[in-house]
Amino acid sequence: MRTEMDTDTDAKAPASHQADGDTMKAATYVQYGSPDVVTVTEVPRPMPQDHDVLIRVHATTVTTGDWRARSLQLPKGFGFLGRLVFGFSKPRQPILGTELAGEIVAVGKGVSRFTVGDRVFAFTGAGMGCHAEYKCMPEDGMLSLMPANFSYEEAAAIGFGGTTALRFLRQAKIKGGDRVLINGASGGVGTAAVQLAKHFGADVTGVCSTGNVTLVTSIGADRVIDYTREDVTQNGETYDIIIDTVGTLPFARSKGSLAKGGRLLLVFGTMNDLLLIPWVSMTSTHKVIGGPARLRPEDLTFLARLAESGEFKPVIGRRYPFEQIAEAHRYVDTGHKQGNVVISLHTHPLPGFTF
Repeated sequence: MRTEMDTDTDAKAPASHQADGDTMKAATYVQYGSPDVVTVTEVPRPMPQDHDVLIRVHATTVTTGDWRARSLQLPKGFGFLGRLVFGFSKPRQPILGTELAGEIVAVGKGVSRFTVGDRVFAFTGAGMGCHAEYKCMPEDGMLSLMPANFSYEEAAAIGFGGTTALRFLRQAKIKGGDRVLINGASGGVGTAAVQLAKHFGADVTGVCSTGNVTLVTSIGADRVIDYTREDVTQNGETYDIIIDTVGTLPFARSKGSLAKGGRLLLVFGTMNDLLLIPWVSMTSTHKVIGGPARLRPEDLTFLARLAESGEFKPVIGRRYPFEQIAEAHRYVDTGHKQGNVVISLHTHPLPGFTF
């Protein structure tokens, strides 16, 4: 990452220059429910602390994570945990959004890794807060310089799918020559998993609907199975790694498709699926991997390098202006989105800062 220090005192100062009462636009929700609960409103603009950067957001996304947090439609068995994380009676964090791309417009006095003007992308995970014109991030958080050859919209779509797929593939100890099956290969996580598995030298089979076969082939899958015409569990093939991004290949259904020592990666799994993990390890040669993992800033840097080299490019299925973010939620709610859904923001300069 860049280490140069900006010498302009005003640009380096935190947002104490900001006038009291300054606001920004944000997409907020104050109750759980349908996309109709999401509205664009005026909220206080954040102020960077000593080790924070203030980012003017140019693009963000609406993901399946936003859908689950907004609707509380969680995998079976996770209802209580969901309310514990997101808020029991109402949302604890009223601004959704887990990923963004934008320009740093102010830094705290203790910041040394970034400078004003840096083009960056970020992934906030369960912290959310990216569906807004401005976002503060700690300089040592999930934040990285953008790939030089990427637009803001492309960079905004790296974090959610890219880090999820990378984390699972690394936990599975993927290696060259592994036969990998990706169920839900046309979604945000699935399209990232196809490209990353190919980067690691795997032979990749994608599973998707008829309308997405061409897409999954175009991003590098060696084979594509149309689930509307073929049951992947009945084709006689076995795989070293199966990635289930949509919850339709639990161990009970996919175990016959796992090779000896095969690993099932449950990106989307129920509580019962996760409780079976120790039993599967004790009673078979197979392994089931699921659950959360610690986020690592170096994963974003790794993905940025792959993006610059042309080995990884997030698929953008649809784009919406910020004012139509509720419509983006409606599309994600269908459960059939292609790749990533990107939201473009058009913001105005902060008074008191040099852009």
